[in-house]
Amino acid sequence: MEISNESPAKKPKRLTSIVWNHFERVKNVDICYAVCVHCKKKLSGSSNSGTTHLRNHLIRCLKRSNYDVSQILAAKRKKKEGALVVPNVGYEEGQRKEEIITPINFKFEQEQKRDETMNLGAISLGSAKFDQERSRLDLARMIMLHGYPLDMVEHVGFKIFVKNLQPMFEIMSNGAIEQDCMAIYGKEKEKVYKTLHGLHGRISLAVDMWASPENAVYLCLTANYVDEEWKLQKKILNFVTLDISHNDDILSETIIKCVMDWDVDRMLFSMTFDDFFTNDDVVFKIKDWLSQNKPLLKNGQLFDARCAAHVLKSIALDSVEALHDVTHKVRESIRYVKSSQATQGKFNEISQQLGINNHKCLFTDCTTQWNSTYLMLDTALEYKAVFSVLQEHDVGYTMALSEREWEWASAVTGYLKLFVEVMTVFSGNKYPTANIYFPEICDVNVQLIEWCKSPDDFVSSLALKMKSKFDNYWSKCNLALAVAAILDPRFKMKLIEYYYPQIYGSDAPDYIKEVLSSIKELFNEYSMCSSSLDQDSKPGSNLPSTSNGTRDGLRGFDKFLNETSQGQSITSDLDKYLEEPVFPRNYDFDILNWWKVHTPRYPILSMMARDVLGIPLSTLGPDLVFSLGGRVLDHHRSSLNPDIREALISGQDWLRMESEETNRSSSHSAMALLIEN
Repeated sequence: MEISNESPAKKPKRLTSIVWNHFERVKNVDICYAVCVHCKKKLSGSSNSGTTHLRNHLIRCLKRSNYDVSQILAAKRKKKEGALVVPNVGYEEGQRKEEIITPINFKFEQEQKRDETMNLGAISLGSAKFDQERSRLDLARMIMLHGYPLDMVEHVGFKIFVKNLQPMFEIMSNGAIEQDCMAIYGKEKEKVYKTLHGLHGRISLAVDMWASPENAVYLCLTANYVDEEWKLQKKILNFVTLDISHNDDILSETIIKCVMDWDVDRMLFSMTFDDFFTNDDVVFKIKDWLSQNKPLLKNGQLFDARCAAHVLKSIALDSVEALHDVTHKVRESIRYVKSSQATQGKFNEISQQLGINNHKCLFTDCTTQWNSTYLMLDTALEYKAVFSVLQEHDVGYTMALSEREWEWASAVTGYLKLFVEVMTVFSGNKYPTANIYFPEICDVNVQLIEWCKSPDDFVSSLALKMKSKFDNYWSKCNLALAVAAILDPRFKMKLIEYYYPQIYGSDAPDYIKEVLSSIKELFNEYSMCSSSLDQDSKPGSNLPSTSNGTRDGLRGFDKFLNETSQGQSITSDLDKYLEEPVFPRNYDFDILNWWKVHTPRYPILSMMARDVLGIPLSTLGPDLVFSLGGRVLDHHRSSLNPDIREALISGQDWLRMESEETNRSSSHSAMALLIEN
């Protein structure tokens, strides 16, 4: 039906809806129409029709201006509340092209000036501008931070989402994203380099081996250190792809090259190696190379650290393996009880008759998590009597354990209980300082000594095997463990004096004396380093001089007085710390904050504490301490070329730390603001 003799309708009242900025109201006879000023399409314009259909048309209008009208409408509705609400608009793959929304292009500045007001007719918000370069780098940074696959930019769903969100954004190819990630990695690497070389203390390196589903092998180096704010930090420095046929020489050369690339050889305090490095040749070659440039502290006795969690995990797995046949019977016994409601009911009835009111439910373990095997055995042992009675009344139950097998299960469960508790302590703190390990490791040592005394051949032979592996670890790391414990003001020498008699018996005094002598030697080395640094930073500042260059016969005396005075004050620094009472032991104690506060009181000792407490004596995270497997790289990253793989893994670590620090800073600022208000 054609419309003729159109004339602008006389408006009985002012049209208040913002929609009418985009429509002209015309009247033909008794019918009112709303004509879109963009595409000239006619829609119903009577007062009874409302404006919803007009708004819907604006959203779909192809010839309208390049902004989202729905934002205009939402802004008007929420103007009083001071919020701009963007409605959720769905998009289906089969939707017509003319229905695609073209959103407004805003670049939100962090600080908007108050006088920058929104003009609803023209949609301007300050200096609204789209930045392709910034958005592209934001996308690459997002991919690195969250570990998304690089080829996500080629996914249809991602392209649709981005185009509807910002049609002006030019989606990059997979290769372009790689280049952006490499650029971000390069800039972040410079930041990390400056951070490391701006430290007043030393760093310790953790060396870990990774694998992949394709049997590739990787070497990961992570720097651990206490920063200037006395916060424990760690940053991945290298993630190197190794040849599958690598040997000890290649390993040592690779590690040395990484250290040289970062130029941190003179800053190294220690290196912590995982259980892959059972051969000491690699460590020896690295120590030998380092000592050629600068002597290692304490003759390198603190340099070679081993991962405590790896050692205890290995010992725990030996226990699980030794009890394999018994564990199999326990597992099958539980499956039999839970195989039918009748059997489960009979089992529960026997439990009640025997007076066992245990609320724990029987369950089978997850064979990839050794702590679940411990929990299964621990629960089954509480129903030991029930299983024995069930055997007598159920001929179908053929997997019953003998009394001796139950004793073995009880003994090994006791071992595993201790290991689970200790490993929980190790993994319970995101960045555990070195002082927490000594008491836990000593408890394991004392228990192993007792288990070796068992009259049962099975128990004692297993304990001896575990003790042998533990002693190898203890011989390498006991000094580092002890020194870290001494630097805990709640323990000092008292913890050494408590544990060593239990470990060494009548020889304990000699070992205690050796530890005390070692920490004094280490302290003296720090004292000399501090003196040389002071003299280097202020040449001649400690010695008087004459302006006219006349002879000063007592210049040698001044030097002698300076050296002897420094020696006296330095010695009293350590002695003063050890002689003062221990700090009260409580669960909220923050050792790094304690040393931060007491740095003026113990200037030299605090330097030593910073380095020792930063040693990563355990490198396994919570996700691996109870796993039977090791570190495995996912298929996506293992398929990448080595350079981009290292960039993504290292960059993710750096960006994640940066993000966490930003969040902590924001939380602290918000809390301070709340307190102030």
